[in-house]
Amino acid sequence: MLVAGVVLLLLGWLLHVGILQTLGIILLVVGAVLYLLGAIGRPVAGRRHYW
Repeated sequence: MLVAGVVLLLLGWLLHVGILQTLGIILLVVGAVLYLLGAIGRPVAGRRHYW
């Protein structure tokens, strides 16, 4: 999810497409939150680790 967010953010920035930038930022934030929750050992959606 983090990689997809970075790719969308870069594509949106290079192509000047606002919706891709917005989606990229959203995916980065959600991916970072899920990664941090999984890294501290807190179960996310029934899973101990989020990959």
